[in-house]
Amino acid sequence: MQSTITYPVSFQGVGLHSGRPAQLTIRPASAGAGITFRRVDILDAPNEIPALWHLVEHSPLCTRLVSATGLSIMTVEHVMAALVGCGIHNALVDVDGPEVPILDGSAAPFVCRILANGLHRMAEPVTALRILRTVEVNRGAAWACLTPHDSLQIEFGIEFEDAAIGVQKKTLTMSNGSFVRELSNCRTFCRKRDVDQMRANGLALGGTLENAVVVDGDKVLSPGGLRHADEAVRHKMLDALGDLGLAGRPILGHYQGLRAGHALTNELLRAVFAERENYDLIECNAQTTALLPGAGVHWGEIPQVA
Repeated sequence: MQSTITYPVSFQGVGLHSGRPAQLTIRPASAGAGITFRRVDILDAPNEIPALWHLVEHSPLCTRLVSATGLSIMTVEHVMAALVGCGIHNALVDVDGPEVPILDGSAAPFVCRILANGLHRMAEPVTALRILRTVEVNRGAAWACLTPHDSLQIEFGIEFEDAAIGVQKKTLTMSNGSFVRELSNCRTFCRKRDVDQMRANGLALGGTLENAVVVDGDKVLSPGGLRHADEAVRHKMLDALGDLGLAGRPILGHYQGLRAGHALTNELLRAVFAERENYDLIECNAQTTALLPGAGVHWGEIPQVA
């Protein structure tokens, strides 16, 4: 059955790229509503932006949604991953500015509050998007594809010159609670030599060593080091789950990404929806629901963030 959050939960922080203070509140929504962002700082014009793939506008290093009227909200990927990974299908996400707060750079703060709050199960069944045939996209050395699979499986590979990251690969199925245990506390990362360039381009103005993993060659500069030896590829998988959540329905398929990022995952969704033969929409029964993202999560299970 479909789910929403039981009670509103709020978060305060700064935007990773804007550096501006930001407050976000996740509120319950009715069955079939899906996930919608609402810019509560906008009072004299339409202020809602559905969390859907066709409203993504290219922006460096994050996922940015833009409404038909030009209203935008950026860096939505971590809260989207938390909602999808906890099995929430309907929610209204209020934000008081143009960017979601980065918090600690992972999805764990969102997940902790969602799990502590609990979910409200609804009477209406979930409709899932089942991939029927292979769809792939590439851009230079980056590549991503979706192939048929009984559940949502995410496979990712990254390659960096910095020894602190290096070559990392990982595959996880999202239907057994693995997102909460294995991915949710993995932070965004960057190389020290990229920080100045990003800031010169007006990005990462709110980034610190406390809300991102910064590496320099074989060194991890962030206090406390890594939460997982392969935290970097795990975070890329977290991002992919959040971006795939913009399909508007849980996906049953095998996602593979190599050096992929937000833009390429969105390009992949656009390719899927470009041809009706690529997918089917199915009403989930109990057996199928057990294979969806968020299934198998124990609501008292809080990820470690230290």
